[in-house]
Amino acid sequence: MKKTWKVLFLLAAAFSLVMAGCGNSSSDKDKKKKETASEMRVALTGQPPTIDPMMTPGASTKQVARHIFEQLLTLNSNFEPVPMLADSVDKSDDGKTYTFNLRKGVKFHNGEEMTADDVVASMNRWIEQSSVAKATFGDSQFEKVDDYTVELKLNEPTLDTMEVIASPKQFSAIMPKEVIEKAGKDGAKEYIGTGPFKFSEWSQDQFIHLTKFEDYSSLDTEADGLSGKKEALVDDLYFDIVTDPATRLAGLQTGQYDVSLSVSNDNYEQVLGDESLNTYKDLYGNITLVYNKEKGPFTDFKLREAVNTAINSEEVMLAVFGHSDLYEIDAGYMNKAQTNWYNDSGKDVYNQGDTAKAKEMLKQAGYNGEEVRLMVTRDYDYQYNAAVVLQDQLKAIGINVKLEVYDWGTLLDRENDPNNWDLLVIGFSTVTTPSQVLYLTNNQHGFTNDKKIAELLDSIKTSNDQEKAKALFKELQDYGWHKYLPVSNIGFHYDFITTLDKVDGFTVFDGPVLWNTSVSK
Repeated sequence: MKKTWKVLFLLAAAFSLVMAGCGNSSSDKDKKKKETASEMRVALTGQPPTIDPMMTPGASTKQVARHIFEQLLTLNSNFEPVPMLADSVDKSDDGKTYTFNLRKGVKFHNGEEMTADDVVASMNRWIEQSSVAKATFGDSQFEKVDDYTVELKLNEPTLDTMEVIASPKQFSAIMPKEVIEKAGKDGAKEYIGTGPFKFSEWSQDQFIHLTKFEDYSSLDTEADGLSGKKEALVDDLYFDIVTDPATRLAGLQTGQYDVSLSVSNDNYEQVLGDESLNTYKDLYGNITLVYNKEKGPFTDFKLREAVNTAINSEEVMLAVFGHSDLYEIDAGYMNKAQTNWYNDSGKDVYNQGDTAKAKEMLKQAGYNGEEVRLMVTRDYDYQYNAAVVLQDQLKAIGINVKLEVYDWGTLLDRENDPNNWDLLVIGFSTVTTPSQVLYLTNNQHGFTNDKKIAELLDSIKTSNDQEKAKALFKELQDYGWHKYLPVSNIGFHYDFITTLDKVDGFTVFDGPVLWNTSVSK
């Protein structure tokens, strides 16, 4: 017997993303009807390497692509997977077969109706491209049942099937079959989705221009997180590529931009005190120091352990964010609000800042002063600033650290080759399940290739009991901190996004939500 899920898989105690403004929220202001503008301009912090969301987990890609493309399932504000392009899902009693009943009449931006052929092509390409999807589903494939029905048959039941499909990170965008077939190793050649905005133009290093999709097929349920009703309330949506934070803030203050996706933390109090601006806190994720475990000096666990012992996370986070309400000091691989998964294993070796002990461990590891390449980008200030403080901490124990700085696209490209770097400072956005923690999987984010971690992840995914899965994840995290060190987590942090006071309806959920958002003249 099968069950039809409209609310697909309930996370027992999943957390709600902070969506309320922490400054002068538009909800506190008079809601007088105003004439709205036809254009909205958003200051994007970096040039995306692509707008094809299957190709990268990068924030700049996701922030643009979510307005063009949609998924079979998406997440509401409680991080629960719910239907988007699927109308409903049937799950077999043995948990191995998922049948997706598609919405009818959904149009792509090219005017063609979305059918099972498009969904099967898109989802199978996504499984190939996403390391998380590949690790979750293995050689399983989506198959067409009829024009409005597709199936996914798993070899074994997987605890987080729905959450992985609904994840907004390197997400499973549905595209026309012909676009998928033409996609090369660098991604799709055309950006055609079903979302409320359609792609118009990309002027490299200047802007990405989207326009309202007049034939958009919206759900009629209440907007919630990334789910529910979507409406393009402006005709033209521009993502201006503005890498300098001072320029982004100045552009907001002069009205050149309506939204800035990141303002320097140095300006936090200034922005809060500006009545012409609204500020929104968004739990972004965590900052990590990633070790290259494939090539170079940090293939040695003892050297990784010495570096971890030297790190003073509090010093790093305070220097980067300046305000304790913008970060959390915590050893967890998952955030403490994620009660289904959180544990504090590793807290005894986290945030030690013990220079003397680290020097002794460095000596025991046999480090002989060779240059260590610490790679980072300046396109995200918090990552660069964290790298500068970490460089000083590592120099203090005698490591010869060279900072290598690249634009975001170049960094992502260089990260794929283990010959290019030794250490990497990078941020990881919030995910809902352990299988989505990229630095635990064997991909470019440090090239984790450990038998026990792989076995524990597999046991977590195939468990049919949440409490048992949580205990396995605690074991994995304890092993990670004490026996393997794929990364050194520095801390969790909030992003703060700022809009002009005349922007209405704006929300955040793992980034900006720009549908249902208008700009008053």
